[in-house]
Amino acid sequence: RPSALQMTTDSGAKDPVKVGVIGCGRIGIVHLGAINKAPGVVPIVVSNPTISKAEDAAKTFGVSKFTSDAMEVIEDPEVDAVWICSPSQFHADQIKACAANGKHVFCEKPIATDLAETVEAINACNEAGVKLMIGLQRRFDPNFLRVKKAIEDKEVGDPIIIKTCSRDPAPPPYEYVKGGGGIFNDMAVHDLDMTRFLAGEDPLEILAVGSCHIDKSIEDLPGSEAFDTATCIVRYPGGVNAMVDVCRQSSYGYDQRAEVLGTKGMIATDNVYPNTAKIYRNDFTGNADMPFDFFLSRYFEAYVTETEAFCQSLVEDSAVPCTGIDGLIALVMSLAADKSAAEGRWVKFSEIIQQVYCASPTECSLLANSEMFPEGFKPSSSISELDKIVVPDVDQQKKSGSFLDKFKEIFIHESVTLFQTMRVWLGCVTIVAFEILGAHPAYLGGFITIGSLYVKSIATSPRDENHNIET
Repeated sequence: RPSALQMTTDSGAKDPVKVGVIGCGRIGIVHLGAINKAPGVVPIVVSNPTISKAEDAAKTFGVSKFTSDAMEVIEDPEVDAVWICSPSQFHADQIKACAANGKHVFCEKPIATDLAETVEAINACNEAGVKLMIGLQRRFDPNFLRVKKAIEDKEVGDPIIIKTCSRDPAPPPYEYVKGGGGIFNDMAVHDLDMTRFLAGEDPLEILAVGSCHIDKSIEDLPGSEAFDTATCIVRYPGGVNAMVDVCRQSSYGYDQRAEVLGTKGMIATDNVYPNTAKIYRNDFTGNADMPFDFFLSRYFEAYVTETEAFCQSLVEDSAVPCTGIDGLIALVMSLAADKSAAEGRWVKFSEIIQQVYCASPTECSLLANSEMFPEGFKPSSSISELDKIVVPDVDQQKKSGSFLDKFKEIFIHESVTLFQTMRVWLGCVTIVAFEILGAHPAYLGGFITIGSLYVKSIATSPRDENHNIET
């Protein structure tokens, strides 16, 4: 939808962005603080299941309304955009509800813990014409942004090796790790996304390993939940490799660094300290204090910047800087890392994407590898072709026209792609028809095969100069 902000005076003043925040835990409080610092933005309602937390947050930040019900935020007619800072398991449903109510959405990662639900949530926003921005706050950190600028400006030449590390000051409690999806999904995902951000390319494959060194109590947990330390190698086009290491404990504070080796030099970041004071003695030379020991302190400026960036996109009706696709690919990368560590091999990211089958943009499931579906039902074979299962977002639609226009362009110029695309849609229509009519499933494969041959004959038919099929 168009930006909710309207001109109110001839001098160019605009109404503020009216914001609702779902979740008043630690991350919700950080965003509320950031919203209060962002120009042209006003929080008008907050929610939290424990209403006393919502009330405290409202009093602290001068918010006029508070509630225990997230839907009251989503359905509030005054709200232009919603910040979703609730636990991960609620994200997808709340995103879909925002889309249904015409609200722009900022959502903390992940969009969902399930790949199919992630695609559904993104498509719900894209079909509704509302903006969706995902909170990958490290992309807005001034240190990492400076590395990105050095790559773009060729200050160190072409990238050869990218390195990132994330090491927490202390391990989280057992209860946090249990059911959290494992170290790749709840920790390394930020670093994996950062390698893609710095590389400026979509990755190809990954090799990951994990182990337990710090908290032996988690060793009884399933899969990568039993790891407190992990390492990944990610391959990018052009022979560029990225290396990521993560650990749940660092005795010297919160360790977050990046390094890029290029053909003409190297650029690296240091950790962020509370101050720049240094001590010089005969037995010690170095920083007077340890690095920040909490991610909210370390990245507060980044949270403010990403909040301002989303608000700016609403005010100017411009593209969001961190899209649903960025969140989807980050999840694909973490799931591939998990699979690699479990199976002890290189995993192509296409292996993860091919698990998703979408009967419609908002009805997806992890059934694409089932024998009941023909090969044509399987989606794209590479990350760069995710648009085959994801509807273009509202900003992309402005640039490239409607989905129908894009389909017409494919029909005229891409006969092979047409065959593949029509075969998928033919299959979808066939399954629905057979389900409604109650026909025996044995006829399904034959019908699709005959229909596919017909579509292929159309797609490969010679055409005249006006793209009409020659008789």
